[in-house]
This record gives sequence, C-alpha cells and structure tokens, in this order.
Amino acid sequence: MNAPHSVPLFADRAEAGRQLAARLATLKLPRPVVYALPRGGVPLAMEIGRILAAPIDLILVRKLGAPGQPELAVGAVVDGHEAQMVINEDLAAATGADAAYLHDAQRRELGEIERRRALYLGDRPRVSPVGRTAIVVDDGLATGATAKAALRALRRQGAARIILAVPLAPIETLEAMRAEADEVVCLATPSPFLGVGRFYGDFHQLTDDETIALLRQAWDGAASSGPGVGIGAVERREVRLPPIGLTGDLQVPKGAKGIVVFAHGSGSSRLSPRNRAVADDLNARGMATLLFDLLGEAEAADRRKVFDIDLLAERLVDATAWIAGQPDLAGLPLGLFGASTGAGAALVAAAKLGERVCAVVSRGGRPDLAGAALRRVSAPTLLIVGGADHQVIELNRQALAELRGDKALRIVPGAGHLFEEAGALEQVMHLAGDWFGAKFCVPPATIDTRALAVTPQARLASAAEPLPDIDDPAFAAAFDRYAEARVVLLGEGSHGTSEFYRARAAITRRLIEQHGFEIVAVEADWPDAAAIDRHVRLKPHQAMTPAPFTRFPTWMWRNTEVEAFTRWLRDHNAGKPVDHRVGFYGLDLYNMRASMAAVLAYLDEVDPAAAAEARDRYACMSPWNAAPATYGRAALSEGYAICERQVVSILVDLVRKAADYAAQDGETLFDATQNARLVVDAERYYRAMYYGAHESWNLRDRHMFETLDRVLRLRGPEAKAVVWAHNSHIGDARYTEMGAARGELNIGQLCRERFGSDAVLIGLGTHGGTVMASSDWDAPAEVKTVKPSRPDSYEALCHEVGVERFLVDLRPGHNEALRADLREPRLERYIGVVYRPDSERLSHYAHASLSEQYDAFVWFEETQALTQLPTQVRPGEDDTYPFGL
Repeated sequence: MNAPHSVPLFADRAEAGRQLAARLATLKLPRPVVYALPRGGVPLAMEIGRILAAPIDLILVRKLGAPGQPELAVGAVVDGHEAQMVINEDLAAATGADAAYLHDAQRRELGEIERRRALYLGDRPRVSPVGRTAIVVDDGLATGATAKAALRALRRQGAARIILAVPLAPIETLEAMRAEADEVVCLATPSPFLGVGRFYGDFHQLTDDETIALLRQAWDGAASSGPGVGIGAVERREVRLPPIGLTGDLQVPKGAKGIVVFAHGSGSSRLSPRNRAVADDLNARGMATLLFDLLGEAEAADRRKVFDIDLLAERLVDATAWIAGQPDLAGLPLGLFGASTGAGAALVAAAKLGERVCAVVSRGGRPDLAGAALRRVSAPTLLIVGGADHQVIELNRQALAELRGDKALRIVPGAGHLFEEAGALEQVMHLAGDWFGAKFCVPPATIDTRALAVTPQARLASAAEPLPDIDDPAFAAAFDRYAEARVVLLGEGSHGTSEFYRARAAITRRLIEQHGFEIVAVEADWPDAAAIDRHVRLKPHQAMTPAPFTRFPTWMWRNTEVEAFTRWLRDHNAGKPVDHRVGFYGLDLYNMRASMAAVLAYLDEVDPAAAAEARDRYACMSPWNAAPATYGRAALSEGYAICERQVVSILVDLVRKAADYAAQDGETLFDATQNARLVVDAERYYRAMYYGAHESWNLRDRHMFETLDRVLRLRGPEAKAVVWAHNSHIGDARYTEMGAARGELNIGQLCRERFGSDAVLIGLGTHGGTVMASSDWDAPAEVKTVKPSRPDSYEALCHEVGVERFLVDLRPGHNEALRADLREPRLERYIGVVYRPDSERLSHYAHASLSEQYDAFVWFEETQALTQLPTQVRPGEDDTYPFGL
C-alpha cells in the first residue's frame, strides 16, 4: 500500500503527459493515434502526440441518464465516423430505459457532441482508428465509466490495438479497465485515492478557450511546452540531414540565443521522450534544439553500428556542418547534449569540433566511451548521473578526471539510469538549462564552417578495412560476411592483373572449403572451361581441337594464376564424393566452333543419325568457323539470319529427345545442350554486332546469366556459386554509364533482379602498376604500364586513402554516409583485353555510382601483370591437362 502523497506526483498535466509518453515510447506502438478525453486529457495528449509523432484527435463521450434520474448513467454515446452507444443492459432494464427512450437520449446527446466537436475542432476531419493503435488519454480515472465507453467504441470502430494511458487511477478501477483495453499504462495507483486533482501541483479546470488554443497549437506545430509555460512562438520543422538524409526535428524559438544538438542512446532515437522533455525546456529558455536519428533504419538494426562511437560522432559533426550552412542558425552558439552512449559520441564530436562547441551536457551518459578524446575536449562539460545508477557514477567519475577543461559532475538523488522517478527528469532539465545558459559563447569568427564537413576521402579512409597479403588466410576470411549469399560475383578492373586472379582464387577457396560453394563460373567459353571442369572433377580426358584456351586472348585463362587454382581444385575434389565435387563452368559464348564440335561428338555417341543431320545443318556456319565475326557482315548483306533456323533446330531436337538421351548420361546431355544453346546465342550475337553494340552486349550477358542459372538448377536448390568476370559484367549496369546512357545490362544486374540480397557483387580495382593486355584485338599480348588513375576517378579516391590493400563494405545498412558520397557519379576505370593508355579517358573510363554498382570494393594500390603460359601444346602427361604443358 502506498502512503498518501503530501508532495504532488505531477507539476501539471503537461508533465504527466511527458511521463506517460516516456512509458508509451518503450512499447514501439505501430501507427499510433492519440485520442484525448476533453477537456482534461488534451494537455497530456499534446505531449504524447508530439513525442510519439502521432496524430491527435478528440473522443467525445456523453452519458445517457436514466429516466427521471439524469445523474444515473445507464450508458454512454461516443462520437466517431459512426457513433457508438454503450449500454448497461441490466441497469437500463431496471430503470425502464427501453429502446425508444435510449434512441431519443442518444439523439439529444449526439447533438451536444457535434456542438462540442465543432467548437473544439471546427471542420477538422476525424482521424479514423481503423487498423491503427488507438491511445485513449485522460488526466486520471475515478470510476472510469467515460474511459470504458471510449474504449468499447474504438474497438467497434476497427482499432487494431487499444491502449488506455492515464497518469493515475484507483487500483480497482484500473483492474476493471484491463478487460476493456489491450494494454493499460498507468504511472501511479495511490491509496487511499482521494480524487485526481490532489496529486497535481496545478489541476485548474481547463476552459473551452484554453482547450481550443492548445489544440490549435498542436495542429499548427507551434505548441508550447504546457499550460502556464510561456515560451513564445517556436518554429518546428522536420529536416533531412546530409549526407544520407537522416530525419531530424528542429525547434527554433523566436530570437533563439543558441542551439543544442542531441545525441540519443543506443536503444532510442530522435523520439526519446526524455530528450524531448529536455529540449522543450531549452526551447522555453530561448534555445533552439535539433534531435535527429543518428543511424538510418537499416543501420539501427546492426548492433555494431549502434555502439560505433566514432560513427555516431561523425554524424554529429555532419549535423553541425549542416547547421553552419543554415542562414538562421549559422551564427548561434552550439551545445551538445548526449544520453547514454550518445554522451560518448557527443564528447568525441566536441573534441573534433574544438572551439565551435560552447558546452556539453551528458545525461546518464557513458563519457568513458569517448576514450582518449576526453583529453581533447575544450568545451565546458557537465556530467549528470542518477544517484541509484552506481556503476555509471563510477564511470563518470573516471571520465571527469580525464577532462581537462571546465567540468562538473552532478548526481540526482534517488534517480536511476533513465531518470523515470518523480521529479528526476525535472532536475536534469534544470541543470542542463542552467549549464547551457551560463556557458554559451559566441562562436569564433575565424572558424571556417566549411571545414566542419567530413570529406568523402575521410569517410572512405574510416570505412576501409586494411587487408593482409593475399596468401595470408586472414585475407580470404575477411569475406566470410558474404558467404550467406547464393551467388558471389568477384570482379576485376582489368583482365590481365595477377592480384585480381590470386585474390579471387583465395576468396573462392575459402568459400568452397568453409561455406559449401560447389560452382565456379567464369567469363570463359563453355567448351574451353569444360576441359578444366573434366580435369578438376577427375573425369576422363577428351581431345579438343583446337586445344582449350588457344583462341584470343589466350593469356586470359592460360596463365600461372589459373593453373595454380585448378591444381588446388583438382586436389580438393579428389577427396570428395563425385556428386559434391566443385565444378568449373564457362559462361561466355565466343567459341562457337568448339561448341558445334562438342554437340556433334555427343550425338555421334548417342544418336548417329541425328549427328549426320546436325552436320548438314551446322554446315551453314562452316564458311565462318575460322572468323565467326564475319558471319554478321554476311548475314547483313546476303539475307538476315541465314543460319538461324538450322542452328535452332539442332537445339530443339536435343531438348525434344532429352528424355531418351538422359538415360545414358544426364550431365553429358546437359553439356551438349548447353553447347547447342551457345551456338544459337553465338549466331545471334555475331549477327547483332552489325546492328548495334548494346544489342550484342545484352545478348551476351543474358547468355552468361542464363548459363549460370541453368548450372545452379543442375546442381540443386542448395547450390551456391562464385562468378569470376570483369567489373563491367558484375557491377550492376543500371548504375553505370553503360546502363544509364546506352541501355546495356549485365550479369550483375540480372543476378540482383533474380536473387536480390542473395547475390553479392564485389568489384576489384587498382591505381597503377603493370597489366597483361594487347594493343588491338588479336594482337600479341604485352606487359603494359598502367597509368596512374585520373584525379576525378574513384580509383584516385581510393589511392588517397594511402592503404596498400583494403576492403570497403557497401551493402545497404553499412557505411551509409560513405555510400551516399560514393553514390555521386565519378569516373571508373575499365581495362579489358585491349589497353590503350594514350586514349585512356575515352577508351577505359566511364561514369558510375560505385556504392550502387557494388556491394563491396577491394582495393590494391599497385598491381602486376599476370604470367601467361606458353600456347604450344605438349602431348601426353595427363597431370598437366588441360593446359597441355
């Protein structure tokens, strides 16, 4: 049992509303709407609606008196889109209140309700409760009859969830309410209960004029902090803070004499009711306030980000830079207010901003999280701690000893970490307001506010994760975070760079050994890659004429880096069951001649008659076998699609007879069918080359994606693949010049569209060094010097970080400020099998948005050309197959 209160529980209704809002905010109620029971519930509803960012409406209730006994309520009528009548059936029957009587009584009281609604709300429309969380608010309960009627009516009107929120009530009344509401929030149940008013310092009867004024203030966005507190006009507006558009609530009183930026704690947001209460008090004292979300929605779900003090401090620095750019705020003295972990972030930001910050206040904070930055804080700092928050008191004492400037520690007796005890938050408001008022200074005129902005280079340097040497197991382990994806696409900024091949091999080995990946799909022709696949899966050798990877550019796959990986893969597979051996598959379509030969060799084995017919049909392409690109010119001059029907018919026959052929060897049939598909798509590709570059590019990348998709389906629903291809293929084309300006797509885009977040796109880039490339198509390979990256490129941005190797995570929810910076288009370098340094800007650079193009980017400051293998084939020696060396 509680003792009678000689000291009021609440100073006034506004304070009671703020305390209720603090409790309600912890419930994280979806789509709330606040319904006030007028007139006493209105000041409370204003505070709750403001802090929860919820709309406010009135719910008007009139009791229905018994015949001859108007003070005895037999029911009530409640307004709404459809008025509701709540009847005590037993009492109505006992007093003779029949249906006709109740109908007349309802009509009379509805007229009074409409009069009051028009008086209070004018023509403002009602807020429907349908599908929403309805919060019914009053300044206290006695019998609860009016509240009960409101709750029942809202239930009938379609509210998804109903909350009753009152500061105090008799315990027996409260128990009865629990049967009517989904949840009851009550701050106190004093006993004996001698009336609502005795527990308030100010419980004056609100007039209609006061009620109307309060409602208008709430809806106009210029509400005061409560009855009796005159703070003048306060401009309130929602803002979006760069660089990532974080939501903020800015409140600027007329003639503001300073501005305080708030940093919320780890479990909170800009809607923190306690921070908002402090902000209201500062507004009343003539100070502007900015409360904003320190993290984006996706970031807030990552607990590492929630406790990343440097990141949170960076957001505060960004906010002060934004303030410096606002004409009405730029010259105001600046203060920082931090709660819990936000206090650590505020102190780190204060250390970075130096004299720009005039004062810092910590509430229940963790200033110790600022670490070494404490010694660099020059702003006067006040640490406020609850007397019952013993562990945090000690941490604050230790932090106080580290601070070098004007400082103080104030302990609020009996208060816990959240200052929820009666009167505790008011003491915080008093201490903070006095500190800012006394310490606010005039910002030095010499400060260049533009210097407060965090540069993209600084953000990239902060987000860059240094990587060890490629051969260090920790290098590949850094990519474990992406292993949950079904498809991991690994790019390359050039086709002839050793580090790119070695890095992809190291990452792929890790994904295979530790995470169950069983598919390696590469930007190589299907029949050539099939030779490697047979080798690494310990299948019988099949002669191939010409030998695999002897078509230009031979060095792209016939190199020591690929040879080392395939040797490892063969050794890995040797200890695995046949069905779980990792396959090596080609996605590209250039080697049409080898694919035709593979189809014919298959049909010779399973269906000689079909093989003979296929030879006749493929003969259409034989004049162009040596130079298939010339087929397109011939098709253009001699007749459109002169061989299309013939090559398609072979694929159709293979598919039609698949059931018969599959009985002999299903995977061999798959290989033959894929080769037949390659011939069909290659015929179209070479023809399309003469109609438009984007058409042939799109046909090629669709073929690559469809091949990957078929292999995934072949290997089963749990199969996971690693893709090796050029950055121009794996970086989402929609966010590059090739997609935006030329209408081109690529395998990275198609994977994202098919697999969503189950596809991870990782680009690789470099600043300089050497590269294996040719000066023209079919020209000899050369080791060429890579020019240093252009200053207006992403590569130059990475170069400025000054780290030899690094990884930067660009997935949504990671490094959001940096993602926003890298969304701004810059030049990106693409070196293919041909490299022309003299025309590098036109030949090898294009605009892109890096953070949208990739999910991660791997940087190598300097790289070397890969080492090509000889193209002469030496017979024999199976252990050197498929390269024949």
